[in-house]
Amino acid sequence: MNESSHRTFSTDRPDRPPVVPSTTPELGDSIPTAFDPLRLRAERLARLRAMMAEQGYAAVVLFDPNNQRYATGSRNMFGYFLRNSTRYIYVPLEGPVILFEYPGSAHVSTWLETIDDSRTSKVVWSSVNQRDGKSAQPFAQEIAALVREHSGGDGLVGVDRCSHILALALEAEGLPVKDCQQDVLHCRRIKTRDEIACLAQSMAASEASVAAVEETIRPGVSETDLFATMYGNVIAQGGEFIETRLLSSGPRTNPWFNEASGRLVRPGELVALDTDTIGCHGYYSDFSRSFFCGPGRPTGYQQSLYQMAWEQVQHNIDLLRPGLSYRELSEKSWPIPERFFDRRYPSVIHGVGLHGETPLVAHPTDFDAFSGDGILEPGMVVSVESYIGEVDGPEGVKLEEEVVITETGAQLISRYPFDEALLGRQV
Repeated sequence: MNESSHRTFSTDRPDRPPVVPSTTPELGDSIPTAFDPLRLRAERLARLRAMMAEQGYAAVVLFDPNNQRYATGSRNMFGYFLRNSTRYIYVPLEGPVILFEYPGSAHVSTWLETIDDSRTSKVVWSSVNQRDGKSAQPFAQEIAALVREHSGGDGLVGVDRCSHILALALEAEGLPVKDCQQDVLHCRRIKTRDEIACLAQSMAASEASVAAVEETIRPGVSETDLFATMYGNVIAQGGEFIETRLLSSGPRTNPWFNEASGRLVRPGELVALDTDTIGCHGYYSDFSRSFFCGPGRPTGYQQSLYQMAWEQVQHNIDLLRPGLSYRELSEKSWPIPERFFDRRYPSVIHGVGLHGETPLVAHPTDFDAFSGDGILEPGMVVSVESYIGEVDGPEGVKLEEEVVITETGAQLISRYPFDEALLGRQV
């Protein structure tokens, strides 16, 4: 699936949709699943430009593929450009949006109504041939000319990710330069109705992938076999890639963050996973589950771990409401028993959008080191985290839910069932 799947494009440019100011999604009692790709792109670009006006940017130059996608819907060789910052998009506060593309591939994006013009990147080979010194000046001169044309003078330019040599070259052309990454992420924190629909579709596909994993769990299957099952289903469901390899079994579930290995699952063990999936339409799907590998029944210890993790997630979801400060959420979060505290998950919640995003709310002990001030707002989508495992413990449990903040509280986007046997509810 992709954002244009229900449209047919001719060689003519489609009519530009009106730029509609983004408003808080009105979710009602259900999560939307249908979306309008034209409105999706228009509202994201409008939000970006509203942020630029508020922060005083004349233009931003976006190297981050996630920000490029947010601003325009443009995607090209995503994994390659995560590694090579050699494709960039110029977005002025007013004026044409210009794609500076890898040679020969502009046609991938020029059908988009959000792209007004395309040119060849000035720095396309810089990461391979170490030509930043030679390419920096032509890059900066071209951007400076555009800024002066569209802003009527030297204006503030935001760059989200680039070589410091390129930033210095922009300054040498008389342009003040600012790192705009945090401003763009802050802009992206509120999701439009269409974004929430994309997130719901992505989640449904990831849930199907996790179901395939659960059905495959048996004694003798390897962690990598299970991970391959999940990854293959993600692709088949229209997703793009999985950011991590967080799938482990038995003793490798404690501590958390072990990646899938060739280890074979044994009877009576736990299997834990985190989806971390860039899914349908490029939107993130992030929930976690832990399973029991039979035959037999979970031990009392396994059930106690699972029940604590479940309680932590439910308690913290119940806290979520608009207007709640990040610090208050941290202070009121489920108190982790001392024996499990050292292996706590780093965050209580984190934002979800095109990837794991802002905000990140840490536990009270870690709040000042990892979190900033802010409040929960309607339209935010967050994942609520839990990991329960003790130092020198035999296993651990990872659970996580994805929710959207509404006008009155929080509503689940993830719907994958919890394990009744591990919850102690199954006779």
